[in-house]
Amino acid sequence: MIRKHFSILTILFASTVFSVNAQQKSYIQTLEEPNAWVDSVFNKMGRRQKIAQLFFVRAHTNKGKAYEDSVGRVIRRERIGGLVFFQGGPGRQAILTNTYQKRARTPLLIATDGEWGLGMRLDSTMSYPYQMALGAIQDKNLIYKMGLEVAKDFKRIGVHMNLAPDVDINNNPKNPIINYRSFGENKYNVATKAAAYMKGMQDGGLLVSIKHFPGHGDTDVDSHYDLPQLNFSKARLDSLEIYPFRELIREGSAGVMIAHMNIPSLDNTPNLPSTLSRPIVTGILREELGFKGLIVSDAMEMKGVVKNFKDGEADVLGVIAGNDILELSENSSRAVKLVRHAVRDERISMDQIDASVRRILMAKYWAGVNVRDTINEYNVQAEVNRPESMVLLQQLADASMTLLNGPGAIKALGIDKRTAIISIGTPDVTVFQRELSGFYKNSTLFTLDKTANANAVAKVLRELNMFDQVIIGIHDTRTRPGNGIVLSQDLKMMIRDMSLKNAVFALFANPYNLAALTGIEKSKSLVVAYQKEDFMQKAAAAVIKNQLTPTGKLPVTVSQFFRYGDGE
Repeated sequence: MIRKHFSILTILFASTVFSVNAQQKSYIQTLEEPNAWVDSVFNKMGRRQKIAQLFFVRAHTNKGKAYEDSVGRVIRRERIGGLVFFQGGPGRQAILTNTYQKRARTPLLIATDGEWGLGMRLDSTMSYPYQMALGAIQDKNLIYKMGLEVAKDFKRIGVHMNLAPDVDINNNPKNPIINYRSFGENKYNVATKAAAYMKGMQDGGLLVSIKHFPGHGDTDVDSHYDLPQLNFSKARLDSLEIYPFRELIREGSAGVMIAHMNIPSLDNTPNLPSTLSRPIVTGILREELGFKGLIVSDAMEMKGVVKNFKDGEADVLGVIAGNDILELSENSSRAVKLVRHAVRDERISMDQIDASVRRILMAKYWAGVNVRDTINEYNVQAEVNRPESMVLLQQLADASMTLLNGPGAIKALGIDKRTAIISIGTPDVTVFQRELSGFYKNSTLFTLDKTANANAVAKVLRELNMFDQVIIGIHDTRTRPGNGIVLSQDLKMMIRDMSLKNAVFALFANPYNLAALTGIEKSKSLVVAYQKEDFMQKAAAAVIKNQLTPTGKLPVTVSQFFRYGDGE
């Protein structure tokens, strides 16, 4: 039977969807209209203040008072356009945002990078499933609802812009930086799921910035540390990598973030990152694709952009290229000064900067910062962990469950049979095991840590002779579920051997890791649960208890045995 949720669930979500205080007009639509507030603020700015609006600096609430005070001084002295918040806590961030906004002559636009919600950056907040898991979900309305909830969370703590979603097509399984952050390898699936997430956030009153233009999915270099090169033709990039960007621009995306990549077919300047390329930023994104919104650079402190353009030259070239917002300059004060010199030297037109400033000010108006307000500093944590969000979180996990190799072995499980429930990859009893042991009453739990040797494995295997059925969970306990799950060779051999029997498997890891588990393609039933979190373990257990019908489809091709779209 299919899992039944609380009877109030329908009412909860109906009220969520229909009570959304969506903007009457999108940010893109407002750009076409005159705006008295924007004109008033713009007309009071001198050249230096205008240039400073283009720069957004890093903020934290976990680095201590000296760091917080230093950011406050930058706000007051440099009159920057905004902040990008990183690690900390929700209550602390609400308080600090109030402090910072009071110091700003022009209200700040507050952004953060929260691809899976506030939990990507802040403690004690919601983390929704990674986009790889969302790519498996067939009901895009669930992803839209997630966008609405994320918007509520962000706005509750004074954040106006999410530097997400990631619309890269992960067509390189070895990609070290995108990978599980992508909706998958199929351009249509990526565009559809990303559009649902984007629309939810924007209907909830949150600005977004889709990324990483023109597409970071087919790289094997992390641009945080070096400059990736894309050696594809313009035709290939236009038909594949750029496809989701084109579609989401048509759907009204407020922002687009530019990647740090060298792409000779689009700009043959040696070692030039796409962020600093006028033919790419202005020529393709602004002119060919007709994008009217905010163009945001990826972090300007990353090695992919500053490796070959040092001492602030990257910032100048980023403005020349056509970026409206340059986030995380190595030195914002220096950058403003260098851009002023570049204007004086006629390397940059002031008209271009004026246009960027107006787009930024209109974003501030759309987000509501034209009305000075104070964030409520009380009960923040509870109000970004709402009961209806928790219900939705489990719904998303349930809908992502992907069953490979058929349901036969699961359907054959008997509730009264002697059952061995094994967790591989962790020394601790897992949520997955506890959920199953409460159902299969005649069960025994075993754990094998990721480094388990031959003796430890052999001991468990000897005991399995006493059991009628075996259920195995494979757990990647790393913070981020990349490739290269760490399991001893003895554990891999055990997985291979148990696959030839009637063991039922659940993988709590990035699905690309299946390629390294030789023999698991022969397993009778394999549930892909994508990541280690409790909500995924509960969903997988519900599948194995025959209480949840899995509907997810594999969003990537792992091997010749497990291909895109597979799933019962």
